[in-house]
Amino acid sequence: MESNYNVGDLIYDANIYDGMNSNLNDLPFYKKWLPKNKDSRILELCCGTGRLTLPIAKDGYDITGVDYTDSMLEKAKAKAREEEIKLEFIEADIRHLSLPKKYDVIFIPFNSIHHLYTNEDLFQAFTVVKNHLKKGGLFLLDCFNPNMQFIVEGEKGQKDITDYTTEDGRQVSIKETMRYENKTQINRIEWHYYINGKFQSVQNLDMRLFFPQELDSYLERNGFRIIHKFGTFKEDAFQDSSEKQIFVCQ
Repeated sequence: MESNYNVGDLIYDANIYDGMNSNLNDLPFYKKWLPKNKDSRILELCCGTGRLTLPIAKDGYDITGVDYTDSMLEKAKAKAREEEIKLEFIEADIRHLSLPKKYDVIFIPFNSIHHLYTNEDLFQAFTVVKNHLKKGGLFLLDCFNPNMQFIVEGEKGQKDITDYTTEDGRQVSIKETMRYENKTQINRIEWHYYINGKFQSVQNLDMRLFFPQELDSYLERNGFRIIHKFGTFKEDAFQDSSEKQIFVCQ
């Protein structure tokens, strides 16, 4: 996105991204809230490499995936070709998206709203959702529930995040440092990448935090009615200790 969207290029390297983000524990939740009618139109915003888009399309749904990063979309398209799945991917900024269709379900998965750093950014994205959602349609999204203890511990020093091998044979190790800004509510995260045993670079993964009552009010202020708010993808009730904020809105 624009220059204030401070995310490093290596984080969006499609093979490095896929190697780290293969978990599908959120897929059953999103599938559950899709209409039974397979002719319904589904729109996924911030679809990445198609981690959720492709299995939903494979189930026979008319789903369109939108993402801003061309390298991620190219990987998604390659996967679709390999599995002979026909669906549409669109490269666009979700704050300014304008499509000729309206959709029965729109969702923003995988903590993606944390990269909307200002209220204006968030409200623009919410307006895009409203403009593309059919009357009575559902808007689903998930994000973290801020954990200040986690942030305090994270600021004490570098910690290991992950170690894995990518599809194209690279051994990737990531270490993390973070610094929270009270003024902006942005967690300034730095990931230190080691590729094949050698230090490669430091990549930024800044994430705006949204506190529970704040995000509830933002959704309602922008015209959404919160039908359910869960704390897990198994639909446990949202509570103080919940790691996630998961919304079903109309």
